[in-house]
Amino acid sequence: MKILHDLTLNELKSEMESLALKMPRYRAEQIFEWLTNYASFEEMTNIPIELRETLINNYIAKPVQIEKELISKDGTRKFLFSLSDGNTVEGVLMSYKYGNTICISTQCGCRMGCAFCATGIDGLARNLTAGEMLAEVLAVNKHIGGSKADRKITNIVLMGCGEPLDNYDNVIKFIKLISDKNGLNISQRNISLSTCGLADKIKKLADENLGITLTISLHASTDEQRKKIMKVAGAYSLKELFFAIKYYFEKTKRRIVFEYIELDMNTNPEDAKRIKELCKGLSYHFNLIPLNSTPKTNEIPALKPATKQKQSEFWENLKEQNISATTRRTLGSDIDGACGQLRRSTLNSKA
Repeated sequence: MKILHDLTLNELKSEMESLALKMPRYRAEQIFEWLTNYASFEEMTNIPIELRETLINNYIAKPVQIEKELISKDGTRKFLFSLSDGNTVEGVLMSYKYGNTICISTQCGCRMGCAFCATGIDGLARNLTAGEMLAEVLAVNKHIGGSKADRKITNIVLMGCGEPLDNYDNVIKFIKLISDKNGLNISQRNISLSTCGLADKIKKLADENLGITLTISLHASTDEQRKKIMKVAGAYSLKELFFAIKYYFEKTKRRIVFEYIELDMNTNPEDAKRIKELCKGLSYHFNLIPLNSTPKTNEIPALKPATKQKQSEFWENLKEQNISATTRRTLGSDIDGACGQLRRSTLNSKA
């Protein structure tokens, strides 16, 4: 059955006309309003019964269900979402002074195979549709007491399960749906997309004329380092990656954010100097991330974490190079907060 959340308002109007029920076009506007409030078809009380029955028999109203919720002592809330085909993905809700940020998934699993990430252990099951991504946001917004008129979600990060640019078309449509003035209307400036570095897709993204923030999982200052922990480094060199990043910056004038896991091998004074050279000409900021150990990461020699002292020295080295950097606050560590951990533990329990 079709997922109605995959449709824009105009597409929904066309879809309703195709049902041959001779319903006026404003019915699509009413349905779109209900969908944005993440209502079931049964809840759409201002819709004729005949139309509701047709919707129930032919479409999916709620493509994502909250199967499990874990709440951290720091207030972070982790969700396991079940999809209509039985697959699962994750989302994380983080509260800040400026509002609520939700981190959502774009794929069931991932095929990028980054050594530090639990999501890719079982590979890629499938892509999420634009409507399933939208439903992650809508489900949580409703769960915490929000609605279209009183939206509780202020910011979105595409940094959960999956590589967003490996699901390019659906992700672009999601961004347009979530920022649609007829829908939840979240500003594109409040949306961040994190990628491991698919250079060709970064250039394509630059030409979309979106207002989102691009976040790059860098984690190394040389190709040799990067190849030890990220398979994508075998496809795109740092030279190719930064050519694409600079193209994106020149087209959008949006500051680039880099994610950088602090390992023993990549936190030396020479790394800070190489980072400065790589980022020449960009407006940028580095999020420094202490390694979140998993059974998988513990078996990989290249993923030896930097000591607290070395992390501190590296921050000073970056400061000496006038590199803007902060250590990312660790949230949800007591509830499997890192990407892929909850889904992975659930899959293991069902095996």
